[in-house]
Amino acid sequence: MKLLAGNSNRTLSQAIADHLDMPLTKAQVKRFADNEVFAVIEENVRGEDVFVIQSTSYPANDNLMELLICIDALVRASARRITAVMPYFGYARQDRKTGGRTPISAKLVANMITRAGADRVLTMDLHAGQIQGFFDIPTDNLVATPVLAQDIRDRYPRGNLMIVSPDVGGVVRARSLAERLNVDLAIVDKRRPRAGESEVMNIIGDVAGRECILFDDIVDSGGTLVNAAKALIAAGATNVSAYISHGVLSGPAVQRVTDGPLKELVITDSIEQPHEVLSCSKIRTVPVAPLMGEAIRRIANEESVSKLFD
Repeated sequence: MKLLAGNSNRTLSQAIADHLDMPLTKAQVKRFADNEVFAVIEENVRGEDVFVIQSTSYPANDNLMELLICIDALVRASARRITAVMPYFGYARQDRKTGGRTPISAKLVANMITRAGADRVLTMDLHAGQIQGFFDIPTDNLVATPVLAQDIRDRYPRGNLMIVSPDVGGVVRARSLAERLNVDLAIVDKRRPRAGESEVMNIIGDVAGRECILFDDIVDSGGTLVNAAKALIAAGATNVSAYISHGVLSGPAVQRVTDGPLKELVITDSIEQPHEVLSCSKIRTVPVAPLMGEAIRRIANEESVSKLFD
């Protein structure tokens, strides 16, 4: 098998390659003067099982085009099987029609990846599990819960711990972590008056005197997390931390985390972060290269991927 890395997260790609003890395939993915994407693979890949590692994070459209063009180059180079490895699947939040005359962009992106020539997809913590069904090719959706749960075990005593879902929609995800840690669960019930704004309405569960950990799949602008943390503190929580799979962290997110009541924000390295994030004392990163690398190894060897969730 071979590993091909796009430009979206070279650090994670190299870490996955190191975990598998194999080099990244020699290739160039670059831009022409007018910003067109150009890719050339500088090794023979005929008959190979190739894994293209590329998150479609910011800039989402550029990184998506890189992925599609790399897949097309591999198809034309006669690769035997092509797996799109997307630690973070962009456009996942557009998984349904939210009003009249609106798109389902997650389905469109799934169609594009399939039509480009991918034979299967490997991703992690999709915003909505049903997106797996948008693909007409095998799709494995890893969960970062085991990795994050182990980090919580190593750093937090469980006697007074409570896992909190920042909204009703994330209850299943939060319950999975709470059951894995054998701790209690609470829910933040909120109303969102308009896109990009959230207003906390009520806390379901007794958080007084508890150490709370908010658990979700994506942190974008940070507004929901900070508002939830404020509500938990107001309800009597001793302190509040957050564990999030994908740190999108756009706009004022870092400043909100820095100024807000969160004790710390823990994210995975599914998205390569700028210096502003890496230098923030309240933000910590947990590596997922071992998880992604083991999944790649199992797919290449035709072994069970679901065993990783146990």
